[in-house]
Amino acid sequence: MEHLSFVDLQASSGITDEAITQEFSIQPSFLDEIKRGEKEAPAHLINSLTILADFQPDKKCLDTGSQPTSDTQLDQKMSGQDFLHFLESFDRIGRKTEIFERNGLKYYVNDFWTARQRQSNRIHEISYRACFKAELPSFFIERLTDTGDSVFDPFMGRGTTLVQAAILNRRPVGNDINPLSKMLVEPRLDTPSFSKIIERLNALESDYTLSDEQTSNPDLLTFYHPETLDKIEYLRDYFIDRTATGLIDNVDSWIRMVCINRLTGHSSGFFSVYTLPPNQATSVKRQKKINEKRQQTPDSRDVFAIILKKTKSLLSAYDQNFHSSDYILSTGSANDLATLKDDSVDLIVTSPPFLDIVDYAQDNWLRSWFAGFDIGGVEIAIHKKVEDWVGFVRTCFVEFSRTVKTGGFVAFEVGEVRNKSVLLEECVAEAVQGLPFKLLGVMINDQKFSKTSNSWGVSNNSKGTNTNRIVLLERIDG
Repeated sequence: MEHLSFVDLQASSGITDEAITQEFSIQPSFLDEIKRGEKEAPAHLINSLTILADFQPDKKCLDTGSQPTSDTQLDQKMSGQDFLHFLESFDRIGRKTEIFERNGLKYYVNDFWTARQRQSNRIHEISYRACFKAELPSFFIERLTDTGDSVFDPFMGRGTTLVQAAILNRRPVGNDINPLSKMLVEPRLDTPSFSKIIERLNALESDYTLSDEQTSNPDLLTFYHPETLDKIEYLRDYFIDRTATGLIDNVDSWIRMVCINRLTGHSSGFFSVYTLPPNQATSVKRQKKINEKRQQTPDSRDVFAIILKKTKSLLSAYDQNFHSSDYILSTGSANDLATLKDDSVDLIVTSPPFLDIVDYAQDNWLRSWFAGFDIGGVEIAIHKKVEDWVGFVRTCFVEFSRTVKTGGFVAFEVGEVRNKSVLLEECVAEAVQGLPFKLLGVMINDQKFSKTSNSWGVSNNSKGTNTNRIVLLERIDG
């Protein structure tokens, strides 16, 4: 392995660019320089990839995106008490679970899952801010549900929970107040065949002619070459017209999803000039500064070829058995789930907005423009005051108490915020008081092997969160 180039070593390890940037805190631009041989890869990254290259997991584990341990098997549903015993005895990599109590909450700390175990199915690789990896929902879905059970995410974002539920033959149920979410999720549940996507792309490209008129969005030339922007506007008009006339189908929806995901980014695989990562759209003013600093101007991009390349990547590990025709998606607030029946959900795996950590409107202004709606008119929950966040979470759990079956579970992923001055798991405990939920404990997925006695199992960035903290609750009679 020591004689392999970095590119070959990465290929042998089976780890994607997305996993490297997220798991090893490597900036995408730095990773690109490493792959071009312009910069040297950090020793810890080389060591980890070497280990992974030597380790060949079986195909079943690759397909599910989460490795069953000797303590559990897929489709073997656990009770709440059995699950806690499982956490206590968890020992996947020779590390015993650390257990402690703080302010009345019981904590379970271990390296329960990690993207370094293996590569998740590439169908997940759609960028979105503040999304978790597929290993997280898979851990709970495999152990707390049976085949055919309903798995719900009321803040579905890019749809990791739903897509993983479909992969594991559960019924995906999702909701988000941002209309973009449904556009990003549904095409990966109701997925068209590759041949139909190719046929539609060829037709769209054949019908396209360069417009003689100047763009009505000149500010966007900060991001795009004029010819590239003309193609983007052509596709945007096409999708908006197909939606308005009711003609949009799953093939159109797939291509629109890929377009939304490729609008801006940091490599030639995106429509734009070099900019922020694809899950964040910077402002026109800031992009002008980026262009000046890098002395760059947008070059022409082959939009249709980029769409095709990303489609091939997303579907490279796709199995038609993952296709789900039985799903429920809605757009609205998580505390008003009118589309869901009482006692219809077996498991919730979700992550709510963390106070005011992420500005979803700013991040998605360009995506919402392409999709044809004003993100400024979407009432995305952003709470500056902790007490307001607690109140919002409580209204959500009131609705969860209606929709989750007795004996069902909620895995509520939260994080430390504001330089660890706020522990949101304690806020959740406050929010659910008096509601028919039993708080089983707080799981901390600690991949850095830090001592919990000093830091409660977390070593985070001051402005956000980089570990998983999950409040686990069971729906009880009441």
